[in-house]
Amino acid sequence: MNVNISGDGTIQFIYSDALQPMLELGKPTVRRASHVEPTDDGRWTADLAPVGGPVIGPFALRKQALEAEIAWLASHGF
Repeated sequence: MNVNISGDGTIQFIYSDALQPMLELGKPTVRRASHVEPTDDGRWTADLAPVGGPVIGPFALRKQALEAEIAWLASHGF
């Protein structure tokens, strides 16, 4: 879990229920970073288009797609 705080006090993090109290520190803006969806053959992809990223996958398990989504976001400064 990474929490980034910019010089102007903006706090940015990938949402986790464990970090929910952070939303009470100001007026939060929550936005979707990707869409994890099933494919026609029952596998899973993470479409990171909302943040200008690629579609990654497919993965056999939804959990794998979610983990790959978080890894991609973290490696790209989100």
